[in-house]
Amino acid sequence: MLLPPTTGRRVKAADVVCVGETMAVLSPPDSRPFDEQPTLAMAIGGAESNVACGLAGLGHRVAWLSRLGDDPFARRILAELTARGVDVTGVETDPARPTGVYFKDPAPEGTRTHYYRSGSAATLMGPELTRLPVLRRARIVHLSGVAAALSESCAGLLEAILVDRALNREAEGPGKSNEPDGPGEADKAAGPIVSFDVNHRPALWRSGTADAAKNLLNLARAADIVFVGRDEAEALWGTARPDDVAELLGPAPLIVVKDAEHGATSYAAGTRTFVPALPTQVVEPVGAGDAFAAGYLSAVLEHRDERSRLRLGHLAASAALRTRDDVPEMPPRTETDRRLALDDVGWSRAATA
Repeated sequence: MLLPPTTGRRVKAADVVCVGETMAVLSPPDSRPFDEQPTLAMAIGGAESNVACGLAGLGHRVAWLSRLGDDPFARRILAELTARGVDVTGVETDPARPTGVYFKDPAPEGTRTHYYRSGSAATLMGPELTRLPVLRRARIVHLSGVAAALSESCAGLLEAILVDRALNREAEGPGKSNEPDGPGEADKAAGPIVSFDVNHRPALWRSGTADAAKNLLNLARAADIVFVGRDEAEALWGTARPDDVAELLGPAPLIVVKDAEHGATSYAAGTRTFVPALPTQVVEPVGAGDAFAAGYLSAVLEHRDERSRLRLGHLAASAALRTRDDVPEMPPRTETDRRLALDDVGWSRAATA
C-alpha cells in the first residue's frame, strides 16, 4: 500500500483528515458515581478528533472536518483542537442546531456514557463534504463507525468515501486512470488511503445489532486500513479469534485486530504480525482505541514496518489508559523512539514486566 506523496503542491495539505462528530464532555473529577458528584469538569471528546489530536501530538499535519452549533460548546471544541495543533478551518457552523454533549458516569464495571447528540449540527454531515479539497488532498482520511450511526446523511457520507470512492474520482477526474486493471482498482489506487475504525457503539444503533453488523461490515471491507476490537468483532459478527476477523474482513488490504491488554495483530499482504501490549495501570479505557489508531497511523506516515506500527499504537494507547481525559498527551518522541528500537526480547520483557 503506497501513500500519496507529499509534493510542493501539497505542502500545505494535511497528512491526515479526520471526519466525525466531537462533543463537549462533562465528567466527574474522580471515580465516584455521577449522581454523587457536586461538580463536573468540561473537556471535549469524539473518536475522530481524538485521533486527530493524537496525530498532531506526534508531529503530523492534521485537519478535522465536522459541523458544530453556534454555542459555547463549539467554541470550546474549536479552541482546544486548535491549541493541540489540529486544523479546524473546514468546520462548518450551524446556527440552527446544537453541538452534541455527553456525560461520563464512573461505575465499578466501567464508565458509562450518556449522549445528548440527537439532532446535533454534526448529524447533518453528508456526501457533499467529499467535494472539499482538503479531503481530496490528504494522504490519509480517517473515519469511524460512530459517524455511520449518527444519521442517514452521515451514513451516506461514509459510504461515498469508503464504498463509492468519491474522493478518488474527484481527485483524478473521469478518464484519467493510469491503472490497467479497470476503473475500480485504478480509482482506489489514485486517492487518499482511507482508514476506518469499526468503533461499534450499541446505544447509537437504534435499529439493532444486526443492522449495525451488516452496515459496519460493508464499510470495513471497503477500507484500506481497518481497526477493530476482537471483542466488538465477536459481538457484531461472532468472530472470536483475530484470524477469524481477518478472514471475514479479507477484502480490506490491512486489518488490525486489537485485543485489549493481550496485544494487537495485523494482517497485511499475507503476513500476520502480533505485538503484545505493554502493562499499564488503567485509570479509564475511554479513548485508548483512538489513541492506538493515532499511533499506528503515525507510523504508517513515517513508513515504519508493521511491528513498529503496532508498537507505536500500543504506546499511544497506554498514554490514554493512564488518564481520565479522552485526549491524552502523547508520549515524547525520545520515549517512543527508545521503545521502538527494542528488539523483540526487550519488548517482550517490557510487556511482561
